[in-house]
Amino acid sequence: MTLDPVTLAVLKGRLEQIADEMDATLYRSAFNPIIAEARDACHGLYHRETGDTLVQGTKGLPIFVGAMAFAVKAVIDKVKAQGGLSPGDTFIFNDPYAGGTHLNDFRLVRPVFRDGALFCWLASAGHWLDIGGNVPGGYNPVATESFQEGVLIPVVKLVSAGETRQDILDILAANSRLPNSNWGDLNGQLNALDLGEIRLNALLDQYGAATIDQAFVAFSARAEALMREAIAALPDGTYAFEDYLDNDGIVDARLTVALDLTIAGETMVLDFSRSSPPCAGPINISVPTTIAACYVALKHVFTDVPANAGCLKPITFVVPGTTLLGAGAPKPMAGYTETILRLIGVVFGALAKAVPDRATAGPFGTINALSMAGHRADGSRWVMFNFFGGGLGGNPESDGLNHANNPISTATMPPVEILEAAYPILFTQWALRPDSAGLGAHRGGLGAIYEIEVLDPRGADVFLLGERGRFAPFGVNGGGEGALNRFTWTDGGVTGTPPMASKVTGVKLGQGGRVRLETPGGGGFGDPAGRDPAATARDHRLGYVTGAKA
Repeated sequence: MTLDPVTLAVLKGRLEQIADEMDATLYRSAFNPIIAEARDACHGLYHRETGDTLVQGTKGLPIFVGAMAFAVKAVIDKVKAQGGLSPGDTFIFNDPYAGGTHLNDFRLVRPVFRDGALFCWLASAGHWLDIGGNVPGGYNPVATESFQEGVLIPVVKLVSAGETRQDILDILAANSRLPNSNWGDLNGQLNALDLGEIRLNALLDQYGAATIDQAFVAFSARAEALMREAIAALPDGTYAFEDYLDNDGIVDARLTVALDLTIAGETMVLDFSRSSPPCAGPINISVPTTIAACYVALKHVFTDVPANAGCLKPITFVVPGTTLLGAGAPKPMAGYTETILRLIGVVFGALAKAVPDRATAGPFGTINALSMAGHRADGSRWVMFNFFGGGLGGNPESDGLNHANNPISTATMPPVEILEAAYPILFTQWALRPDSAGLGAHRGGLGAIYEIEVLDPRGADVFLLGERGRFAPFGVNGGGEGALNRFTWTDGGVTGTPPMASKVTGVKLGQGGRVRLETPGGGGFGDPAGRDPAATARDHRLGYVTGAKA
């Protein structure tokens, strides 16, 4: 069967709309702001035998979409080993070694049956606010094994033939400081899967399973063909690039993320063998996460290639288990976001050497995972976890974006009003950071300044897991580096800074104590001497660049 282009276009839109509706359902019903406001979640459809990505939504977190194929494959392997798959089943787990990312990210995977046979899988991923561990919010900057980061749930059935298992719910609730928040997020994910199943069955009723199956094959083939064409347009050769992480939070020594990128015809090899070994602290990542991050980086470069498993077929990944990019249990992985940002950056850097005229400078490269936590007057816990923006890299067409999110996601930062309403804190500053951008013909985007005051008379504990405190975002083609990350706190007139530059645990602030975060700007593109004088004058007039740096 060969489908005509019009039918394929219609089916592509309909299938993506299913995933988009699932995303929207969770965003509108989740209890915690990281999903409801920041959209730290995703949904998609996955192949019944391989787990490969078939369709993803346009609003979901891209890093999840890349990793979810491995998560679905983990469920498929479990079913093959133990059997017992039935309509109405739903699996749940957060194992970062099987499904990628870290313990906060819970995956729900459900089979969709058609005429008694498995047709495909639906999956949902979302960042839960607290899953136990030594640090409220899960980002423990001094963890040396996953047991210190939270509870690990292997692949288990949450719903069996339509019946929810109360024992699993009890285990989940008992291992969180905020069980009600997790309960709301879980039900939002289940409702999203319910809606996805309804919408998919309606589409199957209209077109038939054979037609939709053929569309999946066509989508994958087109993605593969376009990726091969895009790679073939690049010059053959091997291009090396490396960047550094400040430290792992335990040992104060830099860690290397190194890439040797080889282009040969219409194929590409990404070899990370020269990267540092697995580390003691929580910035290791697993192979699924590494491949997912590469998927995100390449989608930034090859924007016209459809986002499904076909786009990865011309690409070979070399990710040895002897590196921090291929770590296994029980290595800690809470800070995976910092490592994948460096990984995405080295993909940009290597491709910049292959095609300098299309290069993008380094983005600010840290989410600055900040947790503040305390007790309310009634004894209940509050946990604020948030991530923060910075500057993106300059590029051939424009300056980098000011105060943007990192290129790992389409997530948005929760608004000040939401955070202040939910927690006993006050933002006393939320502003662009002058002189934080790397200079260039096209400068980097500006970072930001955030200052947060504790309002609760019982005070708060503060934890930070960040990066770029010692190694600035890189420029390309003669562009300058962005500013370094900077974190300080003040309490009772005394100011402190993290000994590890970008990571700290156990800071206790009283009422009126403040934390201050100054995030990096992006690197610059091209020689600053080539910048349009009118653009330089505008930067100076708006205060983006001061007289000294200008």
